Amino acid sequence: MNKDVYLYDTTLRDGEQGRGITFSLPDKVRVAQCLDEFGIDYIEGGWPGSNPKAVDFFREMKNIRLKQARLSAFGSTRRARISVEQDDNIQALIKAETPTVAIFGKSWDLHVTKALRISLEENLKMIAESVAYLKKRGREVIFDAEHFFDGYQNNPDYALKTITAAIESGADTIALCDTNGGTLPMVLEKIVHNVIRQFSDVSIGVHVHNDAGVAVANSLLAVMAGANHIQGTFNGIGERCGNADLVQIIPALVFKLNKTCIPKENLTRLTETAYFIAEAANMIPDPRQPYVGRAAFTHKGGIHVSAVARATETYEHIPPEWVGNRRDVVVSDLSGKSNIVYKAEELGVDLSGADERAIRRIVNKIKKLENEGYQFESADGSFVLLLRKELEQYQD
Repeated sequence: MNKDVYLYDTTLRDGEQGRGITFSLPDKVRVAQCLDEFGIDYIEGGWPGSNPKAVDFFREMKNIRLKQARLSAFGSTRRARISVEQDDNIQALIKAETPTVAIFGKSWDLHVTKALRISLEENLKMIAESVAYLKKRGREVIFDAEHFFDGYQNNPDYALKTITAAIESGADTIALCDTNGGTLPMVLEKIVHNVIRQFSDVSIGVHVHNDAGVAVANSLLAVMAGANHIQGTFNGIGERCGNADLVQIIPALVFKLNKTCIPKENLTRLTETAYFIAEAANMIPDPRQPYVGRAAFTHKGGIHVSAVARATETYEHIPPEWVGNRRDVVVSDLSGKSNIVYKAEELGVDLSGADERAIRRIVNKIKKLENEGYQFESADGSFVLLLRKELEQYQD
């Protein structure tokens, strides 16, 4: 099936590099199966050249048949001054036996000369020889152009030479990386557009980090500029401030940009998938995470609740059920009559016999108690008891 955008999930590799994030081997396997069920195209399982758990994961996955996702191993180009045949990292990628491999190489001349301390020409050879070697062994190769956007702004000619080296050696996809996560959307979109204009015969994607808080915006603007490959993690976990959050990107692509990536019917499992992966990573889900957070479709202000009761689109950009979430109304000192009526119906309290004065009395009682320090927002049981007492439905 041809898609507008192919999704590459790196939760199990880049995501696990986030502070406080860890997956056991059984958890990694279960998360991979969950992502496959959800409809992700590529699942990056780890860096087999860097740790034993990644090696064990790829060994375990050889016995598990994924329905549609392609498993990917991650690594770097060969090291300087040795051949690809001698490079342990490259050989570990081969031994992983995944259909796809992603390798990163330096695209910022500063990193080449200062971090690697090699010549610019040697770096190009490392990229070309590594890609060619993996292609000859039947792998689909994704080249992650590390620090591409910083490199392009510093030395565009050299940054473009690095991806040219990968393309001419057979790379199937080029992922332009905002590794430091500091590129702003208007800059990134222009650069992606320029790259796609020059390299129209190869798949171009992006891999962006969230250090400036714009990873999701950058990913979406890259698609609008012509990119058809997006890398990210579920719940935006990852190094430093995290990676682009696929939980936000996917519904934006489907519902806002009308792009094909995940079957639309699968998005009803988005919330449960995000929560499952958070639990596997020992994370507390963010209640304010767009689309799937508990607060994403929660209404507190009385004016808001009154409007939503008449037409949900007044204060909701999509229906919550589209992404498997639910609408919630909370009761507080900001409540009006609509909050009370909505919440009472939700909790099974009959207000049919209550007149306007009784409901107004309940509203005032809640405001008074909240002013004294009580809180009903997360105390449905206390709210029900208050209702029944005020309506003379209470039994000790």
